[in-house]
Amino acid sequence: MTDLAKRRLRIAMSALSGAIPHDLHRPPLGWTGVRAWEAEHVLELPEPYRTFVAEISNGTRGGPSAPHGLLPLGQLPESWQCWEAECWLSPEPFDGTALRKPAASFPLEEEWQWEYDYYDHGQHSPLLHGIYQHGSILLGSNRGREFWILVVTGPQRGRVWWLGDGCAAPYADAGEEAEPEVDFVSWLQDWQADRGWWSQDPEDLD
Repeated sequence: MTDLAKRRLRIAMSALSGAIPHDLHRPPLGWTGVRAWEAEHVLELPEPYRTFVAEISNGTRGGPSAPHGLLPLGQLPESWQCWEAECWLSPEPFDGTALRKPAASFPLEEEWQWEYDYYDHGQHSPLLHGIYQHGSILLGSNRGREFWILVVTGPQRGRVWWLGDGCAAPYADAGEEAEPEVDFVSWLQDWQADRGWWSQDPEDLD
């Protein structure tokens, strides 16, 4: 790790340490636990999430945004296996019991609203399933049918994405100069403070 990367990590960890009240912390996974998970899945987690889980908190016990808070590493939200999408444009239904593949390539680099693609659902099927099952870990959920992921492979590695019913989009519109590590920090701060759009009534977003 370069000196610049180390400095950025220190800044990120300082911000993350203050983002969550101590009573909501879960026990950190520790470096042995993190490296064991990485060895099992044949990938290295992106910073600062990696150090956050190892040294500060492996998920949270709750928070304003969701009663279950930030998910521990590798855990799925309760709604994942029973989720039924209204805009699932694929001949093959979503299978929440299927084994996820974090080391596979995350297939998107920009927002995709598939609810407006009314053609050739079979052609889009592998891409749609890949968005949900490949190249990411689950961070949390909203309203039972919307999910937050941290991308761990490919060009979007280290960035937080939102998976809605009919759309997948980056948490932030990151420019070329933006650093991926800032994305997770900003998302967690907003998530814990309940100051994102997800805290609003769905009818107010129309």
